[in-house]
Amino acid sequence: MKSRRMRHESVLHTALSCDDILCNILLRLPPESISKLIIVSKRWLHLICSSSFRHSYLSRWRVGFSLLGFFVCNSLYLGRPQGGARRPRSEPALPLLSTSREGDDMKFSGILKRLGYFIDSSNGLLLCGRHPKAYHVWDPVTKQQHKLPRPRVYFEELCMAFIVEDSPDDDICYRVVRAKCESRFDEINIVTIETFSSKTSTWSYSKLKCSSTVSLSPWTSGTVIGGVIHWYAAQGNVAIYDPDHQEKHIALVKLPGTFDFDEQVLGESSDGCLQYGWSCKSGLQIWVLEKDLYGYASLFSGNKQSNFNWSLRYKLNFKIMWKKNPTVATKCSTRSKETEILSFLPQNSESVFIRSGSNIVLYHFESERVEVVQYQGRGSSILWDFSKVVPYYKRAWPQSALCCSGNNTI
Repeated sequence: MKSRRMRHESVLHTALSCDDILCNILLRLPPESISKLIIVSKRWLHLICSSSFRHSYLSRWRVGFSLLGFFVCNSLYLGRPQGGARRPRSEPALPLLSTSREGDDMKFSGILKRLGYFIDSSNGLLLCGRHPKAYHVWDPVTKQQHKLPRPRVYFEELCMAFIVEDSPDDDICYRVVRAKCESRFDEINIVTIETFSSKTSTWSYSKLKCSSTVSLSPWTSGTVIGGVIHWYAAQGNVAIYDPDHQEKHIALVKLPGTFDFDEQVLGESSDGCLQYGWSCKSGLQIWVLEKDLYGYASLFSGNKQSNFNWSLRYKLNFKIMWKKNPTVATKCSTRSKETEILSFLPQNSESVFIRSGSNIVLYHFESERVEVVQYQGRGSSILWDFSKVVPYYKRAWPQSALCCSGNNTI
């Protein structure tokens, strides 16, 4: 009996000593278990934190995100014309309302002073810069700053998108898209774009065709879902572009509901659909764009404007919300402050960020509960009417400084 047990332990030890076998075992464990196993040994730590294992794991499991804070982007300084508003020296170019210790470390490290203005973020990577010449991508894990080469084409007005692709290699893979925004009222069905790829380290120029007249909203960042870009467009539309589709086509989808709104946001629902939210003084609505049998693929093959259907998922009255949460309402002093939708959570349909004055709260639709989001920063000094406040997330994946190959700034 003892010898049989020893043989069994020997076989088990041999199996777990093989990285391939151990990797196959770990890939079957849920996310809440993986983060606890990094303390088993240095070998397990390196394996779980490796980019190759992360890439394989994320293709099987959906892992959550950690909120680091909220970046504030003041639209008065974007594409500032000659003689336009100048940012006071006392006002940081890249304000961060930190909600975590990691956000605090980033805020006081000094790195944000060297990146320019906030443009977009994805999977923790930051895209910052100064239109229309200088752009930087910053990796908070490796602390590396990647300076992009100067774009080849000048756009007087533009919108952008930031796509980060998970790679089995240690190198981060991303694309930055600059799209020209036409301010003229001519019948234009072409969108000119310039795309930077970290794989080639170059900008590429192309033109996208649309089946109808299209005009993108300037100085906005696109919402990326599964590598597909969604931009706001004129006349109450959302423009959708798939960079990996063989046809250089941009599709238009009419947004639902009224256009008498104070704020609107786009995001990804829990089931991977495009969701759209808008708010006015009285309340907000959340809509979801339903998929067909082929997802949204048919958007890029048709010759006419798409007729995909929107379904109303949630409707909320702000007065009723505050009435059901009197303690939070008193703390936020909501009587003299307007309330509006702020942002969705990533891959989430059950909760939404709402702003009331300088207060940020998280509303849960199922429980009808309001939760105050505590942040470090001078929210009262923000020009909210001219600012876009964007949550900054990093994927909740185990990380270790021992596994980072580089810590120097480029």
